[in-house]
Amino acid sequence: MEYEAVIGLEVHAQLLTKSKIFCSCSTEFGKEPNHQTCPICLGMPGVLPVLNKRVVDLTIRLALATHCEIARYSQFARKNYFYPDLPKGYQISQYELPIARNGYIESETNGKSKKIRINRIHMEEDAGKLLHEIGGKKTGSSYVDFNRTGIPLIEIVSEPDISSPEEAGEYLRTLRMLLQYLDVCDGNMEQGSLRCDANISVRQKGDSKMGVKVELKNMNSFRHVMRALEYEIKRQITALEEGESIIQETRLWDPSKGITSSMRTKEEAHDYRYFPDPDLVPLIIEEDWIEKIRRDLPELPRQKRERFISQYSLPDYDAKILTSSRQLADYFEKCVKLFNQPKIISNWIMAEVLREIDDPREIDKFPVTPSHLAELLKLIEKGTISGKIAKSVFEEMVNTGKMPDEIVKEKGLIQMSDEGQLSTIIDEVLKKNSTQVEEYKKGKTKLFGFFVGEVMKATKGKANPKIVNEILKKRLSS
Repeated sequence: MEYEAVIGLEVHAQLLTKSKIFCSCSTEFGKEPNHQTCPICLGMPGVLPVLNKRVVDLTIRLALATHCEIARYSQFARKNYFYPDLPKGYQISQYELPIARNGYIESETNGKSKKIRINRIHMEEDAGKLLHEIGGKKTGSSYVDFNRTGIPLIEIVSEPDISSPEEAGEYLRTLRMLLQYLDVCDGNMEQGSLRCDANISVRQKGDSKMGVKVELKNMNSFRHVMRALEYEIKRQITALEEGESIIQETRLWDPSKGITSSMRTKEEAHDYRYFPDPDLVPLIIEEDWIEKIRRDLPELPRQKRERFISQYSLPDYDAKILTSSRQLADYFEKCVKLFNQPKIISNWIMAEVLREIDDPREIDKFPVTPSHLAELLKLIEKGTISGKIAKSVFEEMVNTGKMPDEIVKEKGLIQMSDEGQLSTIIDEVLKKNSTQVEEYKKGKTKLFGFFVGEVMKATKGKANPKIVNEILKKRLSS
C-alpha cells in the first residue's frame, strides 16, 4: 500500500524585547544563572503580572504579515502542569481566545509554491531551563536556571497541510526569514530563540481520515526536524504494515542515534486544566492600533524578491539569495545606487562577499561597505584594473578596510593599457614560443589561451585582457 504523511508544526519564537512578558527583568541571553529573576517571574505569592505592550505589538506584526485575523478581544489563560522549571506550577498562555487565527504562509519546495495555513498565533511565557550532569560518584546532578522564566514567546501553530520533511524544512526557513525581516525574533535555534515541535501521522494515500498523530520534540535545527520526520514516517509505516497500532504519544528525537524514542503519552487539552487568568484583564485591540502597526511593516521577503526580479532584471536565483536577509538586500540596493550595474553587483556579492561572512544579517559590520564595492567595480569598468587584480584588491579591502583606489596606488596595481608597451611584450612572448606559434598557425587554435597566459605572466597580471586579446589576434593572423 502507498502511504502519505500529514504534518503540522508548532513553532515557538522568542520575541525581541528587552524585558520579559509580565515583568521588567532583562531577556539578555547568556547571563549568570538565576540573576535575571524577580518575585513576579518566580511566581511568589501576592505578585501581579503586567503585560508588556511591546509583546503585543510584535505579535500583531507577525499576524499581519501572515494574513491572520486579529482578535479585537483575546484572553490569557493558565495552563497547569508541574515541572521543576515552572516555579508557579502553571504557565500563562492563551487558549480559547488567542490573539490571531486563520492565516497562511506561502512556502516554496522544489520550485512549487504552496500555502501552509496557520491555525493560530498566541502569546505565552517561557519556562526555565533544566541542566543535567551525569558522572562522578553519584549518578549525576540536575540544576535549574530560571533566567528564561517569563521570556515572551509566540506560538505559531500550522494546520496539518505539510506532506513531506522537505516541505517542513522550507516552511520553517520561510517563517524564520519572515520573523527576522519583521524584527520579531532573531531566529537563533542554537540559543533556543526558535523552537519547533512536529505533529505527524501517516495514512493510506487518498484516505481522508487522519491517522493517529505523534508529537516530536527536541529538534533544534531544520536538519534535525527533517531527519526526525523522515525517521518517524518510516517507523509508522513499518508499524502499520506489521499490524501494530500507532499510539498517540510524545517522542524525543535523538540526533546522535538518528531515532525517536517514547517520552510520554500525549496529553490532551483538558489535562492542563486551562482557565482564564484572574490576574490579567482581557486584551482589547482597537483598529487604530492595528493600522499603526500595518503602516510600519517593512517590505516582506516575497514582495522584495519579486521587485528585484522586475526592477533589476535579476534571475530568480540571484533575487532569492539577495533577499534572504533584509540587511543583505539593503546592501545590494545601496551598491546599485552607487554603481548602476545590478547583475555585476549581484555576481560579486554572491561570489566574493558572501564567501567572507557567516551571517548575511551582520553585513553592516563587514569592512567592505557598498561604497568600497562600488568604487572597486568602477575601477574595473574604467580599465584601471583587471577583474583578476580586482579580486586581490577585494581581499586587501576585507583585511584592511581601505578604499580600492588607495590599495591600487600603494601596490602599483594599475592595469597596463598602453598598446605600444603591450605590443612589445607580446612580440617577445611570441618570439620565445615560436614552436607554439607554428602549431597555432597549423590549426591548433586552443593555444591562444596559452599565449594570453604567458603575456599575463610577463606583466604580473597587470595587462588589460581585452587589449591583449586584440593585439594577439592581429599578430597571430599575420
